[in-house]
Amino acid sequence: MSPPATHGPPGETLVALLFVALVAAVFLGAALVLARRFLAVSRRPLGYAGRALVALAAIGILCIAYGRLVEPRWLEVTHTRVPTRRLPPGHRGVRIVHLSDLHSDPRPRLEERLPAVVASLRPDLIVFTGDAANSRAGLPVFRTLLTALARLAPTFAVKGNWDFRDRDRFTGTGARELDGDAANVDVAGVSVHVAGAAFDRPELLDIAVRSLPADGPAIVLYHCPFPDLVARDLAPRVDLFCAGHVHGGQVALPGYGALITLSRFGKRFERGLYPDADGFGFPLYVSRGIGMEGGAPRVRFASRPEVALIELVPAGR
Repeated sequence: MSPPATHGPPGETLVALLFVALVAAVFLGAALVLARRFLAVSRRPLGYAGRALVALAAIGILCIAYGRLVEPRWLEVTHTRVPTRRLPPGHRGVRIVHLSDLHSDPRPRLEERLPAVVASLRPDLIVFTGDAANSRAGLPVFRTLLTALARLAPTFAVKGNWDFRDRDRFTGTGARELDGDAANVDVAGVSVHVAGAAFDRPELLDIAVRSLPADGPAIVLYHCPFPDLVARDLAPRVDLFCAGHVHGGQVALPGYGALITLSRFGKRFERGLYPDADGFGFPLYVSRGIGMEGGAPRVRFASRPEVALIELVPAGR
């Protein structure tokens, strides 16, 4: 099986291009209106259309400044509860901190703050669903962070589609990489299983899930929100599927959501919890991630960096 493609449906590109064209038209129109006004081509007061264009351009400049300077550093901690019948009644629950898509650069952005934030959440385990750094120069920043996280709680990681320029990203950090295998963590007397596979070997996810014992909650890690990688007959065995990749769009529009997903499912799975994974039969959580993809504009808009605390709790609690 070849790695899943990292592009969205054809219509997604068209929507993005139309949005960019609209923004460019607004800025160009506003520039022409102001040029005519201040170069004395026309001394008449600006009409309604001219004022509207200038106002929209000003709002656009403010949005760009916000997306560049504010939101990438405005961390959000989310808290989600997921019931499971594999925890006995009265169990205190399993606290999972889910991180994804650090995309670390040579200069830290949020990485130095994250260990304290994660520690305050008192996790039983930490999972990272891929895309560590945008370049080799960003790897030391990522590895310093992962080492600090692994000292807080058992930490598990899978590789994303950005993690193959330098494959040795997790060795020596204390985190355990999963690639077609599974690990166990005892949480208050219950064995919690974590299975995963690297982005470029999706066929190994099936092997990892099939290797799970019958008892105890099972958490599955894969970079992309592709619940179809879990065979239908194995769906009842999965208590939580954690993924990232989409960044919540990184740029989202109010009322529309992610502008670009780079996912074959498009906007079907773009952020947050999908309790039944839209019919696939298990809870799917899609993290908005922390960083910004290399090569893309360094902005986040309406998609704040996310640390997700996901709490598995006994069903009926």
